[in-house]
Amino acid sequence: MKGRFITFEGCEGSGKSTQIRLLSERLNKSGIRNVVTREPGGSDIAEQIRAIILNGKNSAMCDECEALLYAAARVQHLKEKVSAELGRGTLVLCDRFVDSSLAYQGFARGLGTEFVTQINSYALKNFMPDLTLFLDIPPKAAFARKHGADEDDRIEQLGQDFHAKVYEGYLKLCAMYPERIVRVDCSGNKFATAENIYNILKSRKMV
Repeated sequence: MKGRFITFEGCEGSGKSTQIRLLSERLNKSGIRNVVTREPGGSDIAEQIRAIILNGKNSAMCDECEALLYAAARVQHLKEKVSAELGRGTLVLCDRFVDSSLAYQGFARGLGTEFVTQINSYALKNFMPDLTLFLDIPPKAAFARKHGADEDDRIEQLGQDFHAKVYEGYLKLCAMYPERIVRVDCSGNKFATAENIYNILKSRKMV
């Protein structure tokens, strides 16, 4: 039986990693096979690409190069890890996927959705998520919750105006794909958000 592919999206500091961990722990207690992964990264080569993308010293990286590196890491991750896990019937929980590229590079960087779609054609054709959870919290509030941007993260250091555009991009994606992307209010505490997420999966008959 083919597994299910669930992706988590949101601005920096929205709590994706925490919510994925809490969901995975709950699934494990219920005996539901799952695996946690992330983008960029999730496999050895993809993690090496991640280090290049996020390295704060790589300030000369052009927007197109950044987008292509994300796409390259994604293909490697999908072929090396996600495809195999889905084939085993695993529930794959992924921290970011192609919607991040659309929001960050397509909308915020201004490269456009057509360009991002073209370079991610392999992912879009073969691995569209069964469900995408958008952790909805504005970037200003999210950064305040995480006590500011990470000094070593090139993307986090891009400033509030950039991250506001990312958030606006996500809202546009929610409107474009309402059947796949579910907005999750995460302004409350992490446990309330986790319960909300689990109930969404139950309603979709994924748990």
